[in-house]
Amino acid sequence: MKIAVAGTGYVGLSIATLLAQHHQVTAVDVIPEKVEKINRKVSPIQDEYIEKYLAEKPLNLVATLDGRKAYADADFVVIAAPTFLRHQSRGGGH
Repeated sequence: MKIAVAGTGYVGLSIATLLAQHHQVTAVDVIPEKVEKINRKVSPIQDEYIEKYLAEKPLNLVATLDGRKAYADADFVVIAAPTFLRHQSRGGGH
């Protein structure tokens, strides 16, 4: 199965790494340095498990800047967009 993952932050790269153990995964990002690192099997984020999986596991994972092609070729697309959190609470648990 071909899967495209939009975003290579903690959530996106974790999902891409796990899925790439059994599926053909294309990770898409807009930052060239992150794409280059992933293609060299180097994690662009600090995470012990992702670093280990990229370095040691046989993953079917490539990264690209070309979202249009990755999404067109995919059977499924996972969107892992950034989540912006407020640093101040307004009360009531918000």
